[in-house]
Amino acid sequence: MRQPDVYAVASKDIVFESFDGEAVVLDLSTGKYFGFSDSGSGVWQALSSGVSAGALAETGAIASAELTNFIARLLDFGLLAPADTAPNPLPVDLLSQLAAAREPLVVEAHDDLADLIVVDPIHEVEEPLGWPAVKLAN
Repeated sequence: MRQPDVYAVASKDIVFESFDGEAVVLDLSTGKYFGFSDSGSGVWQALSSGVSAGALAETGAIASAELTNFIARLLDFGLLAPADTAPNPLPVDLLSQLAAAREPLVVEAHDDLADLIVVDPIHEVEEPLGWPAVKLAN
């Protein structure tokens, strides 16, 4: 059976942000958060935006076996799921980030804040109301 080539974020409970090229991923259902190496951040950003694994392998910046193992870890952690969509092109800035990466593909799971995150998940804050925002009836 052929491995899927395009992936998507596994659920709406998976949220992520990139800070200066470093991705931080949070699973709101478990409270676990995930940190990535510099190359891992670039690959996460690419895969989560619909870039195919094949396109990443073709860049030559990452060994095929290393990429396959990394994707397997993301699937095991429940961060990604196979998608039945057409792949998106690899953005030039991500290609540059992968070419400049110096660390091997790594993703690390952390659960030291899981209890707090599950109790008080991330929430939208409306300025200037703050949190919790109480809607007043007219």
